[in-house]
Amino acid sequence: MNLRLFGADGFFAQSSFVVFGYREYRYFWIAAAFSNIGMWALIYGRLWLMHSLTDSPLLVGLTNTATLAPVLVLSVWGGALADRVNRLKLLQFTRFLFAGLAFLTGLLIVMDVIAPWHVIAISVVTGILLSFDIPSRSAMMPSLLPREHLAGGIAMYSFVFGGAAVIGPAFFGSLVALWGIEGIFFIIGASYILTVVFLLVMNPAYHVQIPKTSNIAQGVLEGLKYVLGYRALLILILLGIVMGMFGTSFEALLPAFADDVLTGGVTTYSRILLAEGIGGICATLTIALLGTRVRPSYNVFVGVIGFGITLAALGLVSTVVMAMILLACLGGLRVVFGTMNTTMMQTLSEDQYRGRVMSLHQLTWGSTAIGSLMMGALAEGIGVSLTIGICGIIVVLFASSVAIWMFRNGYVNSRSVSVEE
Repeated sequence: MNLRLFGADGFFAQSSFVVFGYREYRYFWIAAAFSNIGMWALIYGRLWLMHSLTDSPLLVGLTNTATLAPVLVLSVWGGALADRVNRLKLLQFTRFLFAGLAFLTGLLIVMDVIAPWHVIAISVVTGILLSFDIPSRSAMMPSLLPREHLAGGIAMYSFVFGGAAVIGPAFFGSLVALWGIEGIFFIIGASYILTVVFLLVMNPAYHVQIPKTSNIAQGVLEGLKYVLGYRALLILILLGIVMGMFGTSFEALLPAFADDVLTGGVTTYSRILLAEGIGGICATLTIALLGTRVRPSYNVFVGVIGFGITLAALGLVSTVVMAMILLACLGGLRVVFGTMNTTMMQTLSEDQYRGRVMSLHQLTWGSTAIGSLMMGALAEGIGVSLTIGICGIIVVLFASSVAIWMFRNGYVNSRSVSVEE
């Protein structure tokens, strides 16, 4: 790689691509690429597997809940641990276990003994591991890059999520037809093994550790006290929770949406996920190219309100083309909100609290668990489309109310990355 392209006077110096000039970030990004392809397939593959086994929106929602509920309960403890131990070694450990779970799922399918309870149990274990994995990887980012390039680094890291969501759906239907759903899980396991390999060659800067006299329980309380005393962080976490509960949890309904509303099958499911991923990549590239010109404190509201409006519109469509267009928009707006929200959380947090702050930030994932179960139950009663539409309206009303209140009271600083205290 020609690192001169990424230096202070390089071609990409004014964009987020400058972050690839930092060796440790490059390895972290490559590891994330394999990891997120694996995580995408692990989550969506299990949703389709449960749908195939039961044809029940409620059980599909329960599968998502089983993955994300442990994050809601355990993430604060995972964050406290991330502030006390070597975060890189913790990531190596969790990613190795993810590989094992994927191989186990594939093996159960090959042996023709897979049952719904297996899927739920493996989802629970995945969620427990995520409770420790997510805070560690989130808290590591600032140790890999200078502060001025942090937003760009997060944007390029988001590109991995979007890219995985494109690569996965693009080959999902074909791979299932060729090797069966079990083949997907064996590929997932291999991708996680590659992730561990790249993490093993990293040597990131040491993070600031909390005093050794503080035990984990005390660390959790200190983290909660820190966040409760910081209004800006509370607002960002609250927005993420609502977005997770009533917004992004709609993905638990996509298998039923593809089958029942769009009258398709695994190919249609693959196509609409592909559209969502393409939208996410386009948004990520836009954010990356704009670099420091992006204003997170404004665009976080553009992302969440726009997402709610588009989600409500999705509840009105019944054609594949319109669904793909709206899902592309949802993918893009989700990236806008997620990148802006995460950038602000990372920038506002002190390093010694960052693991615990980011663990609370991951309550978004936990709220998605509640939302997935709620949406699944509601969809069985009133239908998939109406459920999606109602949840979209809730997101719009809540986020708009918060935005209006914050702008009127002068909490948003248009020239800063942050929300003013």
